[in-house]
Amino acid sequence: MILEIRLENFFSIKDEVLLDFRAANINNERVKPLSANVIEYNGEKILKCIGLFGANASGKSNILKAINFCQQLIVKSHENNEGTVFEFTPFKFDDYTNKPSVFSVNFIYDNFEYEYSFKLTTTEILKESLYYYPNGRRAKIFVRDETKGTNKTEIYNFTDGVIPRPLDVATNTSKKTLYLSRASQMDRELCKKLYRFFMQDFLVGFAPLDFSILGLDITRQLFSQHKELILQALSVCDSDISEIKNITESIKHDGNFRHDGTIKARSSILKFETFHKASPSTTFDLFSEESAGTIQLFIMLFFLLDMTKNGKTFMLDEYDLNLHTKLAEFVIDLFHARSTAQFLFTSHNTNLIDVKRFRRDQILFTNKKEDGSTELYSLYDYKDFRENMDAEKGYLQGRFDAIPVIDSSLAALKKLLGSAETI
Repeated sequence: MILEIRLENFFSIKDEVLLDFRAANINNERVKPLSANVIEYNGEKILKCIGLFGANASGKSNILKAINFCQQLIVKSHENNEGTVFEFTPFKFDDYTNKPSVFSVNFIYDNFEYEYSFKLTTTEILKESLYYYPNGRRAKIFVRDETKGTNKTEIYNFTDGVIPRPLDVATNTSKKTLYLSRASQMDRELCKKLYRFFMQDFLVGFAPLDFSILGLDITRQLFSQHKELILQALSVCDSDISEIKNITESIKHDGNFRHDGTIKARSSILKFETFHKASPSTTFDLFSEESAGTIQLFIMLFFLLDMTKNGKTFMLDEYDLNLHTKLAEFVIDLFHARSTAQFLFTSHNTNLIDVKRFRRDQILFTNKKEDGSTELYSLYDYKDFRENMDAEKGYLQGRFDAIPVIDSSLAALKKLLGSAETI
């Protein structure tokens, strides 16, 4: 479960932005019906969903791109070799390309709170640290600072007894590799556990979704266990699909050879056939013959079932792509109906900017500042906003500075078109 994420100097993010899942102190009659929107944990309220809204190119997607890069670095950095260049771009103005980027996340896992962070450039990791909070007090597990010298004993500082033989791991950790990633690879139990969190419970996706993130085995398992629930969900969303069957097809090798001369092994794909109420015997191929909205919702249901069943955190850019507003609301309601799953999403659907569906601290806005950087703030930050106001209307009027100012008057358009004709 995520408590907060901090990002600095990634893509259009210049100064630190904070994604805070800790619920604000909102106590009034209008927020009481939204009690299912938070998770109660040790006397603290944690948000289940956060929505990012804002104009095109304001930085919504860049926030998820930055989180995705950091998650992938944790999972894969032990594979890096000399010459590796990290695949992200720092903020390009004000000489920020020469400044380090920072990722930090506070999260709950296995009933402990952890704080993990690292600082890096595009070519090397500079700092890394891991803390936890036994009995509510912050305690160090390890701290790494590559600027302190060349000897590993100068660079690393460990708390005795938490990670077995920690310097053995440090000796095998280059500036291209995160210590957490290497320690997991070297079978250090705590680091393996936290590595699993970032690999399995901290997922970032980009629309349109596909099953590759979950994997075919998990997809098959979820379909087998929840087929009836999937059909019911499609029915709730006004689909006339009455039956779904899955088929696994083998793909023959393509004749290509591995470097050792052997032919590539067979692989398989998962296909789904749908049947409709109007003609129950007629077969449709889901991915080629159903609507884009039905396909998107169908795939998303698998992610939602996996996330909500196992209390995972899911982050998705433009999650409602190809979805009707009612279906987009249905997805949010599924997350709010469960106890521990979390969902961070971006959207252009202004109907979702609704204080009857979301708390004010769940509605976040991105805005592009004059220097080209992204700033992030919530509806809760507007202290003069009252609960009985229309948040969507205020957003569209530009009250929250998160929409583009477009002169779409007839006169302006005629002038624009006239200029184009003279070119």
